[in-house]
Amino acid sequence: MKLWLKILISVVTLTLLFALVPLLEVRRAVSQITFPVWIVALGGFIAGHSLGLAKWQMMVNAGRSNLRWFAATQCYAAGLFANLCLPSIVGGDLLRAVLAGKATGRPEAAVLGGLADRIGDMVISGLLICVGGALAGGALTGWRSQVVGLGLTIGLGIGLASLPLIFQRRLSSWPARYRRMIARTLIVLRHLLRNPQTALRALLISFLVQSGFVLLNAWIGRAVGIEVPLSVWFLTWPLAKVAALAPISLGGLGVRDATLAALLAPFGVPPALSLAASLIWQSVLIAGGLLSGLLWWRLSDVRREREAY
Repeated sequence: MKLWLKILISVVTLTLLFALVPLLEVRRAVSQITFPVWIVALGGFIAGHSLGLAKWQMMVNAGRSNLRWFAATQCYAAGLFANLCLPSIVGGDLLRAVLAGKATGRPEAAVLGGLADRIGDMVISGLLICVGGALAGGALTGWRSQVVGLGLTIGLGIGLASLPLIFQRRLSSWPARYRRMIARTLIVLRHLLRNPQTALRALLISFLVQSGFVLLNAWIGRAVGIEVPLSVWFLTWPLAKVAALAPISLGGLGVRDATLAALLAPFGVPPALSLAASLIWQSVLIAGGLLSGLLWWRLSDVRREREAY
């Protein structure tokens, strides 16, 4: 999709949300968030991505790229900042892989390590969705609970049934435009199977980070007046994040907000509260991205000063 079309989708989605949801209720809900609460949320975001930095560096170095902490921090900060500008948050992954490849001279290790890092996050997100959905079903009554259970069963069934088809299918039988991505993914999975300890450590860190972000959003939601079981957040927030990964909007803006509102609605959450909580988290993402950009700029100056001497 063209960049202008992705921007248009974000603008149209947000416009529809604000047209359908009473702005006064959204403003009232947002006003419930005090500055200390917002600062704590920002601190949690920074702490989570500090662990994410360590995990990403570990995955890149698993390919013997010898990416040092200073360069890894600079690359990771650049990726977070780029998430504010690029059409999808996956674009930030690509930028930090390119920078890491230049810093180490091992672009293939940086690309495959970054891909392994993203695959691990997706696996953990799927796990959180399954566990959250299994526990959140009790918060619904009647046919809604059955729909959640049926959806999880079908999703797991399709996922498990598709694995043998993916691994056993010849690479030449895939469409040409997808062959490179699939080949790299298979290489990453093979590499992870050969390094189970690294993979398990990465999955553990990913679990801590993703769970921490869910808890932060649940805390923000409670502050604006959303009263749902914690299991509901472990179902809805990862699903909204996965929806934001689709390259159809600008950094997931609009898509994430609409998805979260739609997912929380069956649990009796007014769309105004869902939108308020999502916008507050979006402000945390923007602030974290700007701070990352500032860190990237400062570290670049330090590197140039070192090279000058």
